[in-house]
Amino acid sequence: MNDSCRKRAIPLWLTLGYTAFIAVLVPFYWIEYGPTNFLYFCDVALFLALAALWTEQPIFASMALVGIAVPQLIWQVDFLGNLAGVPLTGMTDYMWDPGITLFARFLSFFHFWLPFLLLYVVLRLGYDRRALLAWAMLAWSVLLVCYFLLPAPGDPLSHPNAPRNVNYVFGPGDVKQTWMPEAAWLALLMTGLPLLAWLPTHLLLVRLDARCEPATAAAIPAAETPADR
Repeated sequence: MNDSCRKRAIPLWLTLGYTAFIAVLVPFYWIEYGPTNFLYFCDVALFLALAALWTEQPIFASMALVGIAVPQLIWQVDFLGNLAGVPLTGMTDYMWDPGITLFARFLSFFHFWLPFLLLYVVLRLGYDRRALLAWAMLAWSVLLVCYFLLPAPGDPLSHPNAPRNVNYVFGPGDVKQTWMPEAAWLALLMTGLPLLAWLPTHLLLVRLDARCEPATAAAIPAAETPADR
């Protein structure tokens, strides 16, 4: 992208404000839910966003946006549906659960605004086309960790509020899916997410970024020569 489309730097106030938010969220989540909670893709994106803001390297924001844009869009729509009194998927029902502290729900609202922040950063720094492969490699690794090392629905927990079935590696709900073998579900997840969520987001961001690419060399005036002076 050229300078007419975006500036190169991220405002310092935004970086500091986001860092302060992370500094509050991380210890709260660690105590409340345990460290495995940070393996959710949305939480991984939080840290990638932090790296993008401080380093101004577009790969980090690009990876995060590719990974969470579609799931967080569903979260946003469901949240607005609940707000309007029209529940949709149930994904955000917990945001109205009085059994969860208002502070915890306030922190969880990052699911709504994080994609907008990432899009802003990508528009500022540019979209790194390596993001799709880089995110896929990272996300597949996380999925394998969640499947082989983290608790499935019904498993005992070492932390009372630790999450089960992180990133839905055992099924889309609170119980194990029984439609197919567990390994087949994991394979379906590892192929379906790239095809249905990550790749479409990547293609959209490539197209958006291309609209702000510098003009082609043919459109750039040739350098002035002494004879032209």
